[in-house]
Amino acid sequence: QVQLVESGGDLVQPGGSLRLSCVVSGSIFRFLAVGWGWYRQAPGKQRELVATVFTGGRTNYTDSVKGRFTISRDNAKNTVYLQMNSLKPEDTAVYYCNAPAAMSTWGQGTQVTVSS
Repeated sequence: QVQLVESGGDLVQPGGSLRLSCVVSGSIFRFLAVGWGWYRQAPGKQRELVATVFTGGRTNYTDSVKGRFTISRDNAKNTVYLQMNSLKPEDTAVYYCNAPAAMSTWGQGTQVTVSS
């Protein structure tokens, strides 16, 4: 069974940066065989997919984070990263990782708060 553990969230001022990590355990094959995404859920809103990295390394982003966020994956470490720059208050949310085409049980997520 795949387990997802997100980390790296924090309180940061607008314009700041954070790097989130998601360690995927339980199935190395599963990690290598699928694309992975970062999702976020703000208070009172639905969870949304903000960035995806596919098996070949191609990436995709929702418009609101393009040019500011960078998703990457380290296949040797079964880890997915999200580098977030130029953070805005509207980026405040709990961030989760998962595989869009092969969903696993959600992890606990990591809280990102952007506030002065």
